[in-house]
Amino acid sequence: MVISGTGSGVGKTSISCAVIRGFVHMGHAVQPFKAGPDYIDPGYLAAAAGREAANLDVWLMGRRGVTESLSRNSAGMAGVIEGVMGYYDGFDGRGDTASTHHIAVLTRTPTILVVDAGGGARSVAASVLGFLRFSRNPMIRGVILNRTGSRRHVMMCQDALKPLGVEVVGAVPRMKGRFGSRHLGLVPPAEDPGMTAEITKMADHILEHLDMPAIARIAGGAEPLPEHEHARRAPAAARIGVALDGSFNFYYRDNLERLRQAGGELVFFSPESSGAMPEVDGLYMGGGFPEVRADILERNRNMMGMVREAAADGMPMYAECGGLMYMARGLTHEGKRRRMAGVFDLETEMTDQVTLNYTRGVTGRSPVSGRGGGFRGHEFHYSRASEVPDDAVFAQRLDIGAGIRDGRDGIMAHNAMASYGHLYLSAKAAGTLVGYCARYSRR
Repeated sequence: MVISGTGSGVGKTSISCAVIRGFVHMGHAVQPFKAGPDYIDPGYLAAAAGREAANLDVWLMGRRGVTESLSRNSAGMAGVIEGVMGYYDGFDGRGDTASTHHIAVLTRTPTILVVDAGGGARSVAASVLGFLRFSRNPMIRGVILNRTGSRRHVMMCQDALKPLGVEVVGAVPRMKGRFGSRHLGLVPPAEDPGMTAEITKMADHILEHLDMPAIARIAGGAEPLPEHEHARRAPAAARIGVALDGSFNFYYRDNLERLRQAGGELVFFSPESSGAMPEVDGLYMGGGFPEVRADILERNRNMMGMVREAAADGMPMYAECGGLMYMARGLTHEGKRRRMAGVFDLETEMTDQVTLNYTRGVTGRSPVSGRGGGFRGHEFHYSRASEVPDDAVFAQRLDIGAGIRDGRDGIMAHNAMASYGHLYLSAKAAGTLVGYCARYSRR
């Protein structure tokens, strides 16, 4: 089932976690999904489910990719999909592409709409009516009222919604506690292991205000999905170090799985605390919040030196967003510059302006493209490249998106590439990276 909302900030994540906990208490294994190119919310869903979440995004994965992922990953389990932004918000304002509604229609999945009832009563019904009538096939089968007040307030909302014929399956009161947030959204659970207990505690509290039998009945109305075979993993061909700690934890589950399928043996390490770089044939540096923990990263100079030396030796590396910032010479945040690994002749600094786009373009030779081809991804950051040399070599040229500079992304040095864009790796791209690493290993 889909848990969507009238917009961002209405409580989709906390209520999705509560629904997941409800299914767990009913004895179901739950596979959580997050619609859209999001790395943070999946951590909350995973904490509630006890199982790593996967992303569903039509722009990145294509229609077939979405149905395959949903079918393959949720086989034999309850699948709960948290929506992105508002229900009908997608690639642009002209159509439905990449919206949560697009996914619901594509996968024939019933949806529960989360509505912020605070400050309204009968007007809540007017909002819901708009969502029901905006599409010929809205897929909305129930409503959860969030941030409700008194019992009378709840009754007024329910009375107003009765003529619409949509079932109210929860009324969650205002709560004092909420999870911390910063410039890219909620604080990732990966930064604090103790957050898992807090997430499940809050979800179980919200669950007391949900009608789980009704929610389960709605979920039971989902139509069957086509079955898809699991791709077989190739024999191990190369060891790839994957940065994973409080600074670097933005990864698509599918990207890591595709690397494994291509013969990559993933070795996780921490640029913050590992005493040395692991013995690997390549590196994958994902995104995260290196600016928040830059002092910790800077203190681990041995790690930075080993990464820099490995890059100079020709080790294949792919870094994106936060990984790019780590691979640059320096990172400036709140007026203070921290020295970074220096793989790329580049400086980055935090700003108060967000860069948020889906991306698309063509790429030349790189560790994730071989001789080149088209690609899609997304970019989401509050930093910029403040110093870029005029002779910098870029592997990617964007026709949608900003990139590092003037629509160019994927800066190259030796056998390493770093981009502000996050790529959804195709099987070919994953195979290319593993192939680069295998050749480096043989050398």
